[in-house]
Amino acid sequence: MTQDSDCGAGALICIPTYNEAGNIAPITEAVLARAPLAHILIADDNSPDGTGEIADTLSAKDARIHVLHRLVKNGLARAYLASFDWALSRDYRYIFTFDADFSHDPQYIPRFFSVLAQGDADVVVGSRLVPGGGSENWPLHRKVLSRAGNLYSQKVLRVPVRDLTGGFNAFTREALTAILQRELGSAGYSFEIELKYRAVRSGLIVKEEPIIFREREVGKSKMSFSIILEGFRQVLKLKYK
Repeated sequence: MTQDSDCGAGALICIPTYNEAGNIAPITEAVLARAPLAHILIADDNSPDGTGEIADTLSAKDARIHVLHRLVKNGLARAYLASFDWALSRDYRYIFTFDADFSHDPQYIPRFFSVLAQGDADVVVGSRLVPGGGSENWPLHRKVLSRAGNLYSQKVLRVPVRDLTGGFNAFTREALTAILQRELGSAGYSFEIELKYRAVRSGLIVKEEPIIFREREVGKSKMSFSIILEGFRQVLKLKYK
């Protein structure tokens, strides 16, 4: 297992942000404490609360932190696609997707990195739905909805991945290039489903690593009913495309 002090060489942690002024400084500090050799890319969607300006200040103080300023807020999928383009135009070997709000715990980054670096998988999925995984501070209806959505997606798409909707993932450069060979059709959180579906259909080795997902403590959740509905519709589009 990779030690934290050696973790992150060649890795880019992509963190999309919108109104995360209260989280961005502590989350970057926590990530780099766990993966000191990694770099971070903050992709900010012109946050009105000043997140982008805080990110610029952090970047000026630490060469491992980079900022991608996007002019408009047009969805998680486009923020990640812009981040992927940025990463693949440079020499990063491993690309992570990661939330800014501490719902994804940086303690798992060394384990994900080790799995990829040792060649045990092409894609690592942070999973709430395998033994050892779970969620904290979620109301019952949210847990039921998450499990139902994942079970529905898994059965319809016939893929072995249990946690298709999770946003804490890691890819080798080669895996991400293969996934992005064709334009992705999803927006919002169904984007996470399509990434994993494409990985499986491309013959990549996908490994689920257990994580505990924690509800954010600072800021407001971006989840909405329209996002959930779009996810259900997109699963059917993926199946019959």
